[in-house]
Amino acid sequence: MTFCLRAAQPSDAEYIEAIENAADALLRDALGATDWPPAEQGTTRLSAPGFTLVAVDDDHSPIGFVQVLDADGHAHLEQLSVLPRHGRRGIGRALVEAAMEEAQARGYSRITLRTYAEVPWNAPFYSGCGFSESVPEGIFLRSLLDVEGGLGLERWGRRVQMTALL
Repeated sequence: MTFCLRAAQPSDAEYIEAIENAADALLRDALGATDWPPAEQGTTRLSAPGFTLVAVDDDHSPIGFVQVLDADGHAHLEQLSVLPRHGRRGIGRALVEAAMEEAQARGYSRITLRTYAEVPWNAPFYSGCGFSESVPEGIFLRSLLDVEGGLGLERWGRRVQMTALL
């Protein structure tokens, strides 16, 4: 199977939400998180400041996406999701690399994210993409700690911030 990457379009909103819900099912199972919140609406993701890229298959159907927020003056990788049946084929890595290239083209010098430290397709994966653990700096990044606390994300494992220089 081949895939290509492109900028997300408004017509991708429904797919984005479905892709995230499908990918989150794997995370829920791995963490034993029975009350995981549903995916954010695709239209909300697409209307946020920043950019969203999608991976599409040979039939031009979205099979993965990455959302990068323009937050507190720098790029923040907010969400990366790939349909589980297309996992482990390099799609997630290609999306991360494309997001990093786009962020650099937009003038950013670094990109951040928050993730689970011990889930293999979370922090260890991002480490392989050039990210390393870092300390939240700035209002936006520190506010994510409060958001995660409100959602109770720490009960399923240690959360970390990671940064890659572009």
